[in-house]
Amino acid sequence: MEQDNQTWVHEFILLGLSRDWGTQVSLFVLFLLMYLVTVLGNFLIILLIRLDSRLHTPMYFFLTNLSFVDVSYATSIVPQLLAHFLATYKAIPFLSCAAQLFFSLGLGGIEFLLLAVMAYDRYVAVCDPLRYSVIMHSGLCMRLVITSWVSGSINSLVHTSITFQLPMCTNKYIDHISCEILAVVRLACVDTSSNETVIMVSSIVLLMTPFFLVLLSYIQIISTILKIQSTDGRRKAFHTCASHLTVVTLCYGTTIFTYIQPHSNPSVLQEKLISLFYAVLMPMLNPMIYSLRNKEVKGAWQKLLGKFSGFTSKLTS
Repeated sequence: MEQDNQTWVHEFILLGLSRDWGTQVSLFVLFLLMYLVTVLGNFLIILLIRLDSRLHTPMYFFLTNLSFVDVSYATSIVPQLLAHFLATYKAIPFLSCAAQLFFSLGLGGIEFLLLAVMAYDRYVAVCDPLRYSVIMHSGLCMRLVITSWVSGSINSLVHTSITFQLPMCTNKYIDHISCEILAVVRLACVDTSSNETVIMVSSIVLLMTPFFLVLLSYIQIISTILKIQSTDGRRKAFHTCASHLTVVTLCYGTTIFTYIQPHSNPSVLQEKLISLFYAVLMPMLNPMIYSLRNKEVKGAWQKLLGKFSGFTSKLTS
C-alpha cells in the first residue's frame, strides 16, 4: 500500500493568484504590459551598450549580462503565468515544471553573483581609480562572469535534481504562481527536513556570501568617498555607485526575506507577492534605474536619439 501511494505525478496544477475570471483578465493585461516593457527595456540597454563605444567598459559589460539575466528570468516565468490567466485548466507538465525551476533558480543565483561582481567593480573604480584599467582587465571580467554563470547553474541543477526525486504521491496542486522550490518541496509525502537544510545552506552560500561581499565593498566605498575633500568629487563618486546600490537594495532585500529562513513559514500570499516582485517588477525596473540614475547611459541615449532624428530628417527632406 505504501509503495502504491508513493507514485510519480505527471503534471502539476498551479493555483496562481486568483480564481475570479475578471481579476485574471485584468492581471493578464497588466503583466503582459509589464513583460513587454521588461523585454524592450533590457534589450534596448544591451543594444545601447553595443552601439556606444563609450560604454565598452567593465561596468557595462557586467550590466549587459545582468540585463540578459533579467529578461531571461522573466521569460522563464511570465509567459506561463500569462497563459494560465486565460486557461481554465492551469496544468504544467512534470518536465516543464522541473525546467522552470532549474532556469528560474539558476538565473536568480546568477543575478546575485553578478551584483557582487559589479560591487567589486565599483569598489576598484572608487577606491583605486588609477589602477582600475589594470585590475579590471578583460580576462578578469570574463572569468568573473563565467564563474557567476557556472556557479548559479550548478547550484540550480543540484536543487532541481534533489527536489524532483522526492515522491509527490497524489498531491499535484502547487499553491504558487510558478514551480518555486519551496512550494514544490511542500508537496512531498516524506520528511523534507534534509531538503530544507540544503536550501538553507545554499541560501547562505549564494545569497549571504555575495551580500557580505557587496556590504564590505560599499563600506570601503563610503569610507573613501567621505575622505574626498571637494563636494563635487564626493557627488561624482557617489553617482558612479547610485544605480547599482539601488538595485542591490531591492534585489537582495526581497530575496533574503523569502529564502534565508525557510522554517519561518511566511504566508502563501507573501511568497506569491515576493515572487511577482522579483520575477515581474525587478526586471522591469532595472533598465529604468540604470537609465535614469546614470549620466553616461543618459548621454548615450541622447546621442543615439540625436543620430536617429538626424537620419529621419534626411529621409523626409
